[in-house]
Amino acid sequence: MQKLLNKITCGDCIKILDKARKPFADLIFADPPFNIGYKYDKYNDKVKCKNYIAWTQDWMAACKKVLKPHGSFYIAIGDEYAANVKIIADELGLFMRNWIIWHYTFGQQMKKKFARSHTHIFYFVNDKNNFTFNDLAVRVPSDRQLIYNDRRANPVGKMPDDVWHEYSRVCGTFKERTGWHPCQMPESLLKRIISASSDPGDCVLDPFCGSGTTAAAAYQLARNYVGLEISQEYVENARKRLSRLKKQQPANLFLNSTELNELKRLLSDIRKPAKQITEDKKLLELLANQFALRMNNHKRYSTAEIAAALKDITD
Repeated sequence: MQKLLNKITCGDCIKILDKARKPFADLIFADPPFNIGYKYDKYNDKVKCKNYIAWTQDWMAACKKVLKPHGSFYIAIGDEYAANVKIIADELGLFMRNWIIWHYTFGQQMKKKFARSHTHIFYFVNDKNNFTFNDLAVRVPSDRQLIYNDRRANPVGKMPDDVWHEYSRVCGTFKERTGWHPCQMPESLLKRIISASSDPGDCVLDPFCGSGTTAAAAYQLARNYVGLEISQEYVENARKRLSRLKKQQPANLFLNSTELNELKRLLSDIRKPAKQITEDKKLLELLANQFALRMNNHKRYSTAEIAAALKDITD
């Protein structure tokens, strides 16, 4: 599948993946249509329940076929078919490590029921005893560190909960919004998944590439990517998004582009304004130490370097 590497390809993911001769994906992230009536460019998002479940079985099987033995498989899905995805995964021999709830602000308002403000994200692996999981890449400072100055705090931070409330939906007024896709995932959420469940140089597959967020996040984290998308219009727009990203130059004297992207992700995870961090010596030192742990490159970063970089990425 070398011809697909670091490209966004137009076509049906089932047909394309069925042609693969051997597994090539270290990590798969899939955000399929939810069958709830979104207005996509080409796909009909409202089909009979039995047809949707059969299609889900087909694309999940195609993805399982190309997942390496040590690979991880994340699937985002709505309430309506979450149980079906879990059952299909069991039948395919996948092992569930987490049932994550992505709880976002700006929920979708309803007239006759409670506002929809979450998505399910299943985290499966091929082999429950052999998989990639980089805990230092996703640990965050605990309240014991941030608030209470508790000596019992783990110096490397804590693991995030399985309810993720750090990431808002990408709404229409957001700077990140592309404007041409109805349901765009936030880059910061994908970066957490990619950082945790793959290594630099690994291959990340997105069978429903859509707005190109998975590919953009993978590129910024020094991973290879394979993006598949049935809509030619979405493919062309996603390719333009990647092209613009690749032309960007890091604007900091102390950190390279990989480090800057990681600092942005850490800032998002901590959920504290950059100005508050730079004005608090203890907080800035804590962030610098956590950043060094995440980079895992045996390099020390001074608080002055981190403060300068924070100013650059938030100006």
